Amino acid sequence: MNNTLTTVCYLDTLPFLHKGRAVALGFFDGIHTGHQQIIRQTVKTAALQGLTSTVMTFINFSKTDNGVLTTIEEKREILSGLGVDELLVLDFNAVKDMAAEDFLYEIILVRLSAQAVLAGTDYRFGKNASGDAELLKSFGSSKGIEVSIFEDKLYGEEKRRLSSTWLREAAGQGDVELYSKLCGGKCFSYSGIVVHGNQLGRQLGFPTANLIIPEDKFKVRRGVYVSRVYLGKTKLYGVTNVGLKPTVNEDDTQQTAETFIFDFDEDIYGARIKVELLSFIRPECKFSSVDELQAQVEQDKQTAKTWLSKSGIIFPV
Repeated sequence: MNNTLTTVCYLDTLPFLHKGRAVALGFFDGIHTGHQQIIRQTVKTAALQGLTSTVMTFINFSKTDNGVLTTIEEKREILSGLGVDELLVLDFNAVKDMAAEDFLYEIILVRLSAQAVLAGTDYRFGKNASGDAELLKSFGSSKGIEVSIFEDKLYGEEKRRLSSTWLREAAGQGDVELYSKLCGGKCFSYSGIVVHGNQLGRQLGFPTANLIIPEDKFKVRRGVYVSRVYLGKTKLYGVTNVGLKPTVNEDDTQQTAETFIFDFDEDIYGARIKVELLSFIRPECKFSSVDELQAQVEQDKQTAKTWLSKSGIIFPV
């Protein structure tokens, strides 16, 4: 986990810069390799022209009601790794009714002081998404702003267009390995503070670290996953159950990510961790007894260690 976040995050307003900015426009949910291409070119353009590299995104913007793939803090972490200087977060509710021309003038020209703008071919802005790449290019030409529009990036033998929708589809099916491939090796993850659970795992010999999944975070397919855990600068591996734990919590509606960490038994309650989902093992299910659950957990642990060993991470199996 990146503990040194170099990308500065601003809400709504940016400081004025005489030298101007190179700006990547988009929601960038999931930050797949198509997004990364735009962002990397933004950083390169800024470096070549002596500008500040900026990514603009939104809160309160989603085409679905099942949460975002990447939270603002997660985006900031990824953008720091890509060398971005600034992240500007706008409230979509505050700009969604702006005329497209007003958005260009008030946001792109005045607020961002943009000298270069980069976006995907499907980027839309303004009320009813009336503004498009052609209007953006026309505005840029009239104001001396360099505009670069990127064609859709295609992936796989079927040449499918990379999109956040595809990422959601993959994560929703539990195919976190495909998700990672589409994101250039970056995994779907949950981050948060370790909270107390029902302590059943500790009683059965496999203590777990529990994260409550926020309401605004996308929920992957409920089930058991091979996982990688970041605790500060320490990298660990384990097995994570994402879901409701129906064997012991029949009436619970709060989804959690509960992780058994291999070769680890420290008290980390209150610590912040990041759990990356590496591979799907099996769906979540309700067992007829705690003994049956315990036996399945042992099998899940062996399955995970085998997967990790085959992936080049050495674990005795």
